[in-house]
Amino acid sequence: MLDIQFIREHADVIQETAKQKKLNVPIDKLVQTDVRRRELIQTIEAHRTKRNQETKAIGELAKQKATAEMEIKKEEVRVINQAIKEVEAEYQEVEATFKELMNLVPNIVSPDTPVGDSDEDNVELEKVGSLPAFTFEPKDHMELGLAHEMFEIERGVKVAGTRNYILKNKGLHLHRAVQQLAVDLLHERGFTIMDVPLMANEEVLYSTGFFPDGKEQTYHLEKDNKYLVGTAEVPLVGYYGNEIIDVAEPNKLAAVSNCFRREAGSAGRDVRGLYRVHQFAKVEQVLICKNDPELADQLLTEITENAKELMRLLELPYRVVAVCTGDMSQKNYKQYDIETWMPSRESYGETHSSSNVTDYQARRSNIRFRDEEGNLQYCYTLNNTAVATPRILIPLLENHQQEDGSIYIPKSLQKYMYGETHIR
Repeated sequence: MLDIQFIREHADVIQETAKQKKLNVPIDKLVQTDVRRRELIQTIEAHRTKRNQETKAIGELAKQKATAEMEIKKEEVRVINQAIKEVEAEYQEVEATFKELMNLVPNIVSPDTPVGDSDEDNVELEKVGSLPAFTFEPKDHMELGLAHEMFEIERGVKVAGTRNYILKNKGLHLHRAVQQLAVDLLHERGFTIMDVPLMANEEVLYSTGFFPDGKEQTYHLEKDNKYLVGTAEVPLVGYYGNEIIDVAEPNKLAAVSNCFRREAGSAGRDVRGLYRVHQFAKVEQVLICKNDPELADQLLTEITENAKELMRLLELPYRVVAVCTGDMSQKNYKQYDIETWMPSRESYGETHSSSNVTDYQARRSNIRFRDEEGNLQYCYTLNNTAVATPRILIPLLENHQQEDGSIYIPKSLQKYMYGETHIR
């Protein structure tokens, strides 16, 4: 959420940002609603001031036992109360509209964010690692996984419908190994690691900026009016909701969690195998710090470096891209994606994402700190996917496959794979 004063002063900029992010946001209507809202507040306050004056006058008349004048004043107070009731009723309607429109307003984007329509317009910043040069006909992750009995798609679909799967044997071990590797890495770098709720109240999804834009992608548990989260970012940011916290040093939080997405509207090659599924697991980083743009940019680099270090440990070729406006979510100010080489796709596929959200989530979530003068300020929040699995299994299996049909296990994972060097 942006400050309404900022919106008033930069309405044209925010309208253009919404257009670039492909969001339908009537900024003009919001500004007009805000004008009417403030008019109604002033009217209510004026009526209450008048009522207080009349009530005080009634008290003085009572002392004087001026009964007739008292009755006149009481009638005037009754009229004022009725006027307040009517204006407050209109104010409640206008305030509801105002909040609804405010929830649609996107965060602004950084000056160095590329302008574009889709992920095809993301700008490559660096490319790391050599692509595999196979001397044999390589298999895709589906063939490799089935050959080594690492997962089953058909039985996953039988149990839970399309885009579901069952991991087993070395597939499950590899799935857990990359998570533990990420946890160990973040633990060494000072993160507080958590196990968090997979269900969240609607209010928390709004306050963290995932609703209303992402509502269609979120599973709703109607009986309890709760939602299954698509990332631990939701409970990690919600953890400090409505609190005043110490940010003398950035708060470093991480969580290992299952995640759920409806994936409405996705199609094509993304739905084959393990690339785009309804249930997956992530190790998520969240940083909460003071509202210092320079510090936030530094921290965005830091959490992205954590993910890059994980890629080095997994011995996988990858690239980093600056995400363009048309590929960004409503809440993000600046975003980097890490894309890993996937031989079967003959391209890089997104596996990690890092975002600076500035104070957008903190305003919605009411997460504040006291500055050096003791004044309350809204915090900044940042997030990064340290690893997401089973998607990461695609490049792990495909890049590390060997001519004899085995799959090389990166050295960093071998201690989690019972000392084995290959999946045979």
